Amino acid sequence: MGFFDKLFGGKSKDENTAKFTNQSKTVLTPLQGKVLAQADIPDETFAQGILGPGCGIEPTGDTVYAPFDGTVTQIATTLHAVGITSNDGIELLIHVGMDTVDMKGQGFTALVKENQKVSAGTPLLKVDLDAVRAAGHPTATAIIVTDGAGDEVKMLAEGDVAPGTPLFKV
Repeated sequence: MGFFDKLFGGKSKDENTAKFTNQSKTVLTPLQGKVLAQADIPDETFAQGILGPGCGIEPTGDTVYAPFDGTVTQIATTLHAVGITSNDGIELLIHVGMDTVDMKGQGFTALVKENQKVSAGTPLLKVDLDAVRAAGHPTATAIIVTDGAGDEVKMLAEGDVAPGTPLFKV
């Protein structure tokens, strides 16, 4: 059972996902906004890297896009998070907003299905940022490498970014 499955209680459909190799792989920015250092994500679990290395985005756009070519491995039943694995083995969690599981899917629309193959730039989720704010939750979005291999990320972007901008290398 993978990380995402443990977090959201699902069962993995593909237990044989590729593992990281030693070469660096690029993750593209999945949504428009401002890059946040991992330590600045307003949630201790993400900020301290407990779930893995990564960064945050304070979104200004309402669509989450695939950050690489791969497969959607999990969509939270509450639609606030998506797990995606790249064709070359990067396991990534994109968690939109903090404590947004409490919204029970309100303000979120899944645009893909589990096990769907996607290309970089494929729309994955739509989010109503005003609904997230109205529910009293931060809109900061965590982009976390969850493969558990202890890989580090090398940031490639800072400040305001557009979807598809190289964000970090693993």
